[in-house]
Amino acid sequence: LMRRKTSRQNVVGIHEIQLCFSVLEPRALRQERLDCRGGNKNCACKDTVPTTKNVYHVDPLPYCKMVPFTTACLLILVNPLALARLTSASPYSPDWSSLDTRPLPSWFDDAKIGVFIHWGVFSVPSFGSEWFWHNWQVGDPPLVDFMRRNYKPGFKYQDFASQFTAEFFDPERWADIFAKSGARYVVLTSKHHEGFTLWPSNVSWNWNAQDVGPHRDLVGAVADAVRRRGGMRFGLYHSLMDWFHPLYLADKSSNFSTALFPPAKTLPELVEIVERYRPDIVWSDGDWEASDTYWNSTSFLAWLYNESPVRSTVVVNDRWGKEALCKHGDFLTCKDRFNPGVLQRRKWENCWTIDKYSWGYRRDAYLSEYHTIGELLDILASTVSCNGNLLINVGPTKEGVITPIYEERFTQLGQWLSVNGEAVYGS
Repeated sequence: LMRRKTSRQNVVGIHEIQLCFSVLEPRALRQERLDCRGGNKNCACKDTVPTTKNVYHVDPLPYCKMVPFTTACLLILVNPLALARLTSASPYSPDWSSLDTRPLPSWFDDAKIGVFIHWGVFSVPSFGSEWFWHNWQVGDPPLVDFMRRNYKPGFKYQDFASQFTAEFFDPERWADIFAKSGARYVVLTSKHHEGFTLWPSNVSWNWNAQDVGPHRDLVGAVADAVRRRGGMRFGLYHSLMDWFHPLYLADKSSNFSTALFPPAKTLPELVEIVERYRPDIVWSDGDWEASDTYWNSTSFLAWLYNESPVRSTVVVNDRWGKEALCKHGDFLTCKDRFNPGVLQRRKWENCWTIDKYSWGYRRDAYLSEYHTIGELLDILASTVSCNGNLLINVGPTKEGVITPIYEERFTQLGQWLSVNGEAVYGS
């Protein structure tokens, strides 16, 4: 494990966070410098020095054992505590008592309605739910039977990635559908719990939409199309965990007494999406197995509120650690489909699915398993009247198509809002 040192022995700045690795033979700890060649070509490591005798084994394919593990040198070029390097003028310190004093940007309260997009490798099997990989691995009988009947022995979840083609993906059409629905913001899953990123992440080697499948920056395409419409904000969902990442599994096996995964993957990814796409919402998830201390959440949020390029407009939810849920953040989600039914003092959001059983697209769904427009409007009224926003989910196909049932619901919603929107927005 390496940590970059500067001439003054300080940690590097927030803009230099990277993770990269190069295949090496183990080197003696006494060596002052290492010449790391290859890797992701983004790491300049002439000034790295060993700080530990630990040797990590990194599988060059994402989370599987299709090839033998290779001895590798894992380079973490920043201490995660650099995120908390605040100046005396910074208004927010990395603790909840300070972060919770930040006023909610008014645009979010006025918006009332958003669109949630769940899209990823899970859209390829499109069976069961977006939790397909996890549930298959734990032996869920319908999923085990589905794989036995439809795929050859030895087929891995990673093999689905090449079939995530998005050949009919038209971000302009998506943005038109969302705009006509009356939604005022859009939140896209930049990375779900499977770990596959929809942008060319520097810390998700060969497990992202640029390297595999669509060979395209899907996050950037959606962000640009949404913003071109005007009147809609763009946000990003991000899962703190990766179900089967070796470092996350190592931390989990130690009951999170170690914290190898957050500085190697979670924090660099969060900084990447903020600096690259400047989202107005950072919608966190995948936090529930560990504390906010493990995730280093308050340090990230202090940077987000104090120094990031979206510090004046960004809003975040409450999923930053198992103790933070329904307590901290700019708005509360508490649980999926949260709808308290009574007026709440704090701003909250009801993330809600048109498909009654899945956030991702399902090929085997019946018409009766989709909510009607009447049910959608009932949920909208009960949510907005109690100081909530409604985030309405759609699951596109692996080809990048928003199927007619979703388009119909969004069109119907837009027609209703064209008459009644004055009683909704800004209320």
